[in-house]
Amino acid sequence: MSPVANRAVVFDLDGLMFNTEDLYDQTGSEVLRRRGRQFTNELRQQMMGRPGRDALRIMIEMHGLEDTVEQLQRESESVFNGLLDSHLAPMPGLLELLERLEAVGRPKAIATSSGREVVHRMLRQFDFPRRFEFVLTSEDVARGKPHPEVFLTAARRLGVEPGELLVLEDSENGCRAAVASGAVTVAVPSEHSRHHGFEGAALVADGLADPRIAELLGLD
Repeated sequence: MSPVANRAVVFDLDGLMFNTEDLYDQTGSEVLRRRGRQFTNELRQQMMGRPGRDALRIMIEMHGLEDTVEQLQRESESVFNGLLDSHLAPMPGLLELLERLEAVGRPKAIATSSGREVVHRMLRQFDFPRRFEFVLTSEDVARGKPHPEVFLTAARRLGVEPGELLVLEDSENGCRAAVASGAVTVAVPSEHSRHHGFEGAALVADGLADPRIAELLGLD
């Protein structure tokens, strides 16, 4: 695989950098259990990769809940935050990939659909903020994934053209956004998203340690 002419790398966060999709599953299951409902795979796939408020609207619609988005958001944040300290973990291969990018001085940023407060809490837990140029969250854009705004914004802030950006994403909605922005897109599906469609991706990798990612980045 020939390296691409990328000048910077943008990471998604949930399911790509951290095992948060597992924690979101536990959170959604608990929130719905309290209402006598079940967190189904169909609901998971509809919510994955979307901004939090959009995901909760889908939960309300699919289960006919009487709660407002704000009510579910507060409750979900409380459950999720209770899981972070003991359950949050980097995805396999992440630390090694960050080290290799840093060894060659490749700028990197994060573009996520999650909210600013919880994102920075997760990053601080592993002393990650200093390792990235910046972090874009759902609060930094008007239109969330699958709209390409977050990646177009990232490219502009990094001072590169979208086509010079390599994006690592784990979900179909995230990949759709990256591809639509014109970025070179690498899909890194987790166990939750392996059956997603990744049309337009330059590579569908077998995890962050897949040697084809390093090859595409010209790190070998």
